[in-house]
Amino acid sequence: MHVTKFFLTIGFMGKRNQWDLLYEIAATQQGYFTAFQAKEAGISSQALRHHVTSGNLKRVQRAIYRVTKFPSSDHEDMIVVWLWTDLSGIFSHETALLMHNLSDALPSKIHVTLPLSWKRRRLKLPPIVITYFDNVMEDGWEWVANIPVTKPLRTLEDCMNSSVSPEFVSQAAEQLLQKGRLSYVPEILARALHYRYKTGE
Repeated sequence: MHVTKFFLTIGFMGKRNQWDLLYEIAATQQGYFTAFQAKEAGISSQALRHHVTSGNLKRVQRAIYRVTKFPSSDHEDMIVVWLWTDLSGIFSHETALLMHNLSDALPSKIHVTLPLSWKRRRLKLPPIVITYFDNVMEDGWEWVANIPVTKPLRTLEDCMNSSVSPEFVSQAAEQLLQKGRLSYVPEILARALHYRYKTGE
């Protein structure tokens, strides 16, 4: 069954609009959605369990589901992490370098920055996640492939303020200049270009 047909027929009589609404949400999240999003769309936990049992939905982890027949896509692991953050996280540091194509290195874990208020929470981190805490302002991030990612200059600054290899930071700065994405060299970029030498690398 085609994924859109699934949502048109999955609900009981009188509930089609609820599943259509959930589909619209899931379609922007590569086929994933949360139990809270389903509840907001008017779909009960019993209905979710029923369709997990029937194979129409897959329970990925606690309170996160995937439409089974939704086409596979890149960065699905990041979408799951983003949903785990209640849509509050911004992908940053080495993960942001990768998303901006500013580094050839493939980070072994997903780096995400959470709001400062999350510091007070007792978090059970997914094994693949490294977290940072800061309030990233609206001008500090952007959408990349439908995923919230810190902007390049913010990313360079974050990397310099953490344990990211100086070689990766300076390489990313050089890539940013070569791609012609800036018409001038901001202070942050200048610092990043010389970062390896300052640290003795």
